[in-house]
Amino acid sequence: MTQSRLERLKVLFIGGTGVISSACSRRAAVLGADLHLLNRSVSSARPVPDGATVITADIRDTDRTRTALKGQEFDVVVDFLSFTTEHVASAVELFGGRTGQYVFIGSAAAYQRPPGLLPLPETAPLHNPHSAYARDKIACEELLGRVHEEGRLPVTVVRPSHTYDRTAVPFDGGWTAVERMRRGQEVLVHGDGTSLWTLTHHTDFARGFVGLLGHPEALGETFHITSDEVLSWDRIYRTVAEAAGVEPRLVHVPSDAIAAADPQWGEALLGDKAHSMVFDNDKIRRVVPEFTASIPFSEGAREIVEWHDEDPSRRVVDVRLDALMDRLIDAHRPHTS
Repeated sequence: MTQSRLERLKVLFIGGTGVISSACSRRAAVLGADLHLLNRSVSSARPVPDGATVITADIRDTDRTRTALKGQEFDVVVDFLSFTTEHVASAVELFGGRTGQYVFIGSAAAYQRPPGLLPLPETAPLHNPHSAYARDKIACEELLGRVHEEGRLPVTVVRPSHTYDRTAVPFDGGWTAVERMRRGQEVLVHGDGTSLWTLTHHTDFARGFVGLLGHPEALGETFHITSDEVLSWDRIYRTVAEAAGVEPRLVHVPSDAIAAADPQWGEALLGDKAHSMVFDNDKIRRVVPEFTASIPFSEGAREIVEWHDEDPSRRVVDVRLDALMDRLIDAHRPHTS
């Protein structure tokens, strides 16, 4: 059913070569969509799938984008690149009346922290005072809700959580923590390492996501799409360490202490990773029965390490964060008598 529906669809992805969107592009193309990607440039790490049409334009330049689209209409427009209400208002102006479904990529960071209920349904409160990014995404959803109700644009909202591919180490500072493990250094883990987290491989996400495209039951609805595998942060670090061939030396540092030392890093923790986040995926499975998350993080971690090891230039260490980790670890290392 999914394939026959997609074969009839003309689909525009705004973006399409990022961590999440690249897997969605590939799956949409394989299933027969007439796929168009609107992008400023093409990523060498994530090539455009065969058969897709690339439209070179910057979505932030509304006039040039309108010219590049040349009055085309699309069955589905997927917006991976709107982060503020200004971005959304521009998209509504561009695509109102010329698409049957506008899919907005929100964020599971919008859910209330700490959550009041686990696993989280899509109806959970949206409230995250710690994260400006989350607050902006919430405002975008509120605007699009009004637009949909007014009949100006048929909207579907999708909220990814932590979705990764082989290029994306799941730690703040990227490869830095892995390099520390391989040097035999201690590695900082926020909190006490027991908070629960959900990591979703981008190909698993794409299986659920593409099933929503052109689906009448998705209009006016919101979905999160995540793995059902739940891991503690200690387990995540140990899984990456195993893939890297080392035994990690973990030191736990309170998230508040990290935030005091580095507000930007602290926002990413207090507004997101410091809290246990587990999701109820019943809704996406009802609408897209073929959705299943089949790739465990142990497999994904091996992909990540192998990709970085293929080219030394990919193993980038954040020197500033590396030094900050040293200071925080020194201040919070358990002392034995």
